[in-house]
Amino acid sequence: MKRALIRVPATTANLGPGFDCLGLALDLWNEAEFSVEGEKLHVTVENEGQDRLPTDRTNMVAYAFRSFYHHQRLKLPTGLRISCHNQIPVGSGMGSSAAGVLLGLLGACAISGRAAAADELLTLAAALEGHADNVAAALYGGLTVAVATGSSWLVRRFEVPALQAAVVLPDVRLSTREAREALPRQVPFTDAVFNAARTPLVVEAFVRGDMDLLNRSMDDRLHQPYRLKLIPGGAEALAAGRAAGAAVALSGAGPSMIAFCAGDAQPAGQAMLQAFERVGVQARLFLTQTTSECAKII
Repeated sequence: MKRALIRVPATTANLGPGFDCLGLALDLWNEAEFSVEGEKLHVTVENEGQDRLPTDRTNMVAYAFRSFYHHQRLKLPTGLRISCHNQIPVGSGMGSSAAGVLLGLLGACAISGRAAAADELLTLAAALEGHADNVAAALYGGLTVAVATGSSWLVRRFEVPALQAAVVLPDVRLSTREAREALPRQVPFTDAVFNAARTPLVVEAFVRGDMDLLNRSMDDRLHQPYRLKLIPGGAEALAAGRAAGAAVALSGAGPSMIAFCAGDAQPAGQAMLQAFERVGVQARLFLTQTTSECAKII
């Protein structure tokens, strides 16, 4: 193919107790158009990340595209134009990096004409991303559980009813590396049991659309207590969302907070927004919902 358009959804990972294994697709999308033309690489970025993302060969979409060609031992096109149209904020905990990786890999599949199975794409994407929770949810859609098994991944996908969600992104720079470094090397046995007991309940709650169960089970002791200390107003926002009746968690490694609601998610989102503003932190509110749709070549 000389031209291809790819769509990849935003994702939220962990979902409270499901540290590094649970992921969920959200109805917010990044798109990239690939066209073989010219004699060099040309990358453009519009909307989210246009002032932060590189537009050379280090751009994640371009890097993943190139990685697929190298993996398949294919000759790269002499000239390639990649036009990115982003709705997923960068560094938000909403899977923008995973989306970039999958845009590049699927774009390479389309342009090269070399199909790849989903499990192969997941292994490639996880190697580039560093973990599989976000890429699995974006690749398969819905709710996913991804577990490393040696050099491959064991993944299970669950269909989830459309649940309303509010994502509040504070104006706080928090890299995934910083969020990782905040975690302890060891945790108390009781904290491990606390999370292990709640993770299957969170899965059941999403599958059934059971908001009462989700409210009672979406809690965590392995990562949130440590990462919330890095986010001014984070603990207050989490409490405010819960007081508004939502099931609330850090979205991925943060700094975003995500609130799931049985109905309109805006009141919970506004409550979290105001909690950040009370401590002098500006924030943005995104209203979205869960989706069963996955990354695709259009």
